[in-house]
Amino acid sequence: MRAVHFGAGNIGRGFVGLILHRAGYEVTFVDVNAALIEMLQTADAYQVREVGPDATVHTVTGFTGIDSSADPEGAARAVAEADVVTCAVGPTVMRFIAPVIRAGLAQRTGDPVAVMACENAIGATDTLRDWVLEGAPELAERAVFANTAVDRIIPPQDPAGLDVVVEDFFEWSIDRTPFAGAAPTIPDAHFVDDLAPFIERKLFTVNTGHATTAYAGWNAGVPTIAEALQEPEIRAAVEAALADTSRLLLAKFGFDAAEHAAYVARAIERFENPALPDTCERIGRQPLRKLSRNERFVQPAVELFERGERADGLVAAYAAALRFDAADDEQALELQRLLAELEPGAFVEQVSGVEPGALHDELTALVAAAKG
Repeated sequence: MRAVHFGAGNIGRGFVGLILHRAGYEVTFVDVNAALIEMLQTADAYQVREVGPDATVHTVTGFTGIDSSADPEGAARAVAEADVVTCAVGPTVMRFIAPVIRAGLAQRTGDPVAVMACENAIGATDTLRDWVLEGAPELAERAVFANTAVDRIIPPQDPAGLDVVVEDFFEWSIDRTPFAGAAPTIPDAHFVDDLAPFIERKLFTVNTGHATTAYAGWNAGVPTIAEALQEPEIRAAVEAALADTSRLLLAKFGFDAAEHAAYVARAIERFENPALPDTCERIGRQPLRKLSRNERFVQPAVELFERGERADGLVAAYAAALRFDAADDEQALELQRLLAELEPGAFVEQVSGVEPGALHDELTALVAAAKG
């Protein structure tokens, strides 16, 4: 069996690539990082070291790499011959890999290929599908596009090698319904009939909690996520945001309250893992995306307000994010420019997609305060 994975970074090698290897696939990593691809082409193996209570080491073999900027034809050919195509490139980058996937589908014969985006975004595979099929709708029958929810914390790594350090927890949930009974063989993945509860539970718990910690920590001058959670005020802010999202998730999907509380507690424990040092600056990067309409703060806040409920913890997290001004993050600089140039109400509508109403008024007041 053959798999193509776009994005040969730490998530690609330490999460998706590892799971595909364990499932018996020969994995071709596709990336535009020439030096990384050269290492993958010349190495026989790399190791994934899990840290935590269930620490272990996995050795990954049977892989290669293709530089899609230098060899787009080779990357398309790999897609044409694959059984599974995945990506972990970031939601904003998927549009750039879509032409390569489209070219591969155009060459494809035989059974449809499974295409799954492994990104921190709701409906990421749907978005990728739209870009892939743009101008070529006839190729739809050559692929099965399935949404997924992915969860694994991977801290910054030494870029000198291929080995990856990851936490000992992971979850990869895949919507089985598009496959009509012919889902790919991936034993470590969890195939479900309804993906929405799993993807929203993860996004509105792990991603919301992680980002809340990052922005509160950044504003307090605390360098790392683990250190930030040792500060009582920051921990309380994170717990307040997750109390909001928990109310929404329990009401919307009917999760068992005790089991969900354990899931939230486990997420915070994962953030605190001292063997996974990560910085508030890195987790806080790309604040404009995190403040957008369908993301970890605004989406659950909107839904709570629609239910006639408050979302004070999420609103406070939104306010903290407005102050993120890391000098080497383009979105942070753009955020500060927009804060300076736009009227508060216009900022809320343009950046966060929130129309006039109760939540709009609250966010507008926060933006006005952030403007000074």
